[in-house]
Formats: sequence, C-alpha cells, structure tokens
Amino acid sequence: MFTVNLRFCRFLRSTVVGALLALPALAPAETWRVALIGDTPYSAFERAELPKMLEAIADSGSELVIHVGDIKHGKDRCDDALFADRHALFDASRIPFVFVPGDNEWSDCERLSNGGYAPLERLGALRRRFWAQPESLGRQRLPLLRQSAAYPEHTRFRVGPVLFATLNLPGGNNNWGMKETPSREFSERNPQVLAWVRAAFQVARQEKLAGVAFAMQANPGFKHFAQGLPHSGYRELLELLRSETANFAGQVLVIHGDTHQSRIDHPLRDSAGKPLANFTRVETHGYPFMGWTQLLIRPEAASLFHTEPHPWPPRERP
Repeated sequence: MFTVNLRFCRFLRSTVVGALLALPALAPAETWRVALIGDTPYSAFERAELPKMLEAIADSGSELVIHVGDIKHGKDRCDDALFADRHALFDASRIPFVFVPGDNEWSDCERLSNGGYAPLERLGALRRRFWAQPESLGRQRLPLLRQSAAYPEHTRFRVGPVLFATLNLPGGNNNWGMKETPSREFSERNPQVLAWVRAAFQVARQEKLAGVAFAMQANPGFKHFAQGLPHSGYRELLELLRSETANFAGQVLVIHGDTHQSRIDHPLRDSAGKPLANFTRVETHGYPFMGWTQLLIRPEAASLFHTEPHPWPPRERP
C-alpha cells in the first residue's frame, strides 16, 4: 500500500493491471502540467537560483518535476557531499520530484577532475541515496513502480492519460566504452533499458492510453540515426522506439537533455525516411542557459503534448 500526502490525494489514484502492473496515477483533469528540467545546476549561480526556480514551478500549477540528469558540471567532483546537497535540494521541492541519472554524476566520474571514482561505485551511491524509497523525492511524494532492486532508477508512473517511464541512458554513447565491443556495464544495463521500454508500450496498449513518455539524459543522436549512422550505444534503443512507435495508436514523447538546446521537434523517422508524426522529442534547457519547460497534456486538444519554455531568471516585461 502506498502512503500519499493527504493534500496530494486530490490528484492521485492508482491503476492496477494485474498484480505486476500496479501503476500510480494522477487523477483525471482537462489539462495536466509537468515541469521538465535538466543539466542543472552547473555553477554557483545556478545552485543559488534553482530553489527559486523550483518555487516558481510549484506556483505555476505543475503537478511534478522531472529532472533528466546531469546535476553538476562535467568538471566538478562526484563527491558524496555534492550528492547529499543535490538530494536535499530536490527533496525540498514542494511538488513531487523525479530524477533520472546523467553521465556527469556517474559514468564520467572516473575523470581525475571528477575525483577518479569508479563509475559503478558512484552509480551505486546514487541508487542508495536517490532511489531507496518506493516513491519520488519532494515534500509531496508520487508513488513509483520500479523495474527492479538492481535498477531502481527505472520507474513508471501515470500522469492522466500518459504513462511515463524513466531510463538510465547517459550521454557519452551510453557508457559503451572506447572499444569496438561494448563495456560489460553497458551489456548488462542496456537489455534492461530495452525491456523497460517494451513493457511501457505493452501497458499503454493494454490500458488504451493516449500516450507514453520516456525521460532520459542522453540525446541519442536522432539525426545520425536518420542518416544511417547511428551511435553504437543508442542504435538498439532507437530501432526499438521506431518499431514500437509505428505500431502504437497514441502519441510518443521522449524527454532528454545532454546537448543543452531547448527544443521540441519530430526527429524520429521510419525505415523509409519519413518522419513519424506521432513521435515528439523535447529537450530541456541546459547550461549556460537556465530554465524549465512546462509540458501540458491535453487529451481533447489537436495535439496531446504542448510545451511552454520558461527561461530563468524570468525575463522582465517591457
């Protein structure tokens, strides 16, 4: 049984599809609002501004925040003290806060400037701190369905008619490594990522949902994939997304950061090179451009997903 903040109960309900498909969900409404952020905080300025931005997000009527990873600059150390600081910052959010890991906080931590850590040790430290409980961070908590104890960062939850799934898919070619053959870590984790994607589509079809959304850190290289030059670490994922999207009646959304270019477009193409109209990509703001994107889910609108960018600090009106 999930324990939910009573104030949050007016949003929250649980949808059960068999014993293994119990999914928490936010209650029906005409429009649902989700705040999307990533690649922040990278500097002392951003660290000081992020609490203010999270307050503004809560004031906006957003029902939760999704952070798609990279919680520090790539040159900064991956120390426990930094992890503790970010955990406290995210956990202070007035609304539920869902965090997806990025390469800056685990797969790149072996850099000397990052402290020379073993990446898997740092990923383990993140798992113990950020995903130890069966719910989100934040002063209001959202129950999350986790893939397994081994991969607790892979979660699912419902927001209205959309099923969300989080994926541990870091930048830097998904931790493939520097050789032609993939690293052991990639070879063990990537099948779990693909299985979680398949499971999300399966649930969305069974429940006849309007959409399915995936949150991950890496930009998987849609342009190169369309040109027949996929990155080795993302090829299987993009092939799977292409086949599943083509056979899904609803809308598909991928949310990522990594390349620090706030945008929304339709970059996934079928095998003939034609854009898949029911696939949308949203990339969050990223350093040095701070901000957040509000995702609006409107089942009755012509487009299920609508976005509103919010640069930070807010621009003064003339």
